[in-house]
Amino acid sequence: MSETVRDVIAVVPAAGIGSRMQAQCPKQYLTIGDKTILEHTVVALLRHPRVKKVIVAISPDDCWFDTLALAALPQVQKVTGGVQRADSVLAGLNAADNAGWVLVHDAARPCLHPDDLTRLLAVSERSRVGGILASPVRDTMKRGEPAASRIAHTVSRDDLWHALTPQFFPLELLRDCLIRALDDGATITDEASALEYCGFHPELVSGRADNIKVTRPEDLALAAFYLTRLQQTENN
Repeated sequence: MSETVRDVIAVVPAAGIGSRMQAQCPKQYLTIGDKTILEHTVVALLRHPRVKKVIVAISPDDCWFDTLALAALPQVQKVTGGVQRADSVLAGLNAADNAGWVLVHDAARPCLHPDDLTRLLAVSERSRVGGILASPVRDTMKRGEPAASRIAHTVSRDDLWHALTPQFFPLELLRDCLIRALDDGATITDEASALEYCGFHPELVSGRADNIKVTRPEDLALAAFYLTRLQQTENN
């Protein structure tokens, strides 16, 4: 069994442009209340006592990050990300010094609940591979016909999960798997898929369905609702 990991470093890939939001700036810089989505996301990570540092990977053309109060926090470090998510994650991992384990969290998931994060971090007590937050699929799943808006067939939802973030792995293992998968030209959609490509089986940690990723314009109102409810719970 792995030794309990006390302090961890988080990596937040934030170099994307979020074209589906149809906004004037990348979606992570849209505001909910008095903070940007990115600020809500980083604050949610730093709120946990075991997260000592957050590394944010931004685009080389980013002109927003340095204007945020977040940029001046000593617990926050920025690095230059890449075109693909995996490139940004690797840049963050390379800046993580000698961290044993790292969290990787989407910049546009501001509604992370502290209880979910605590349960995910507990994976290091029983695993050498790591795990991810995920939620069981509840809806009926349909497979579409190729290049057509028609149903091909219904897909069984048994054992299907929505992959969420954070995802939590030993730093060296994640870095080695990402490099190997990229070198082989494998399709990497999240960090867990890099480990899967290399033959590992990360743990699924059931997470809250309100840990949404802000992707489309209508997600902003929903995220604002969840954040308000979370803040009210914490204040009670």
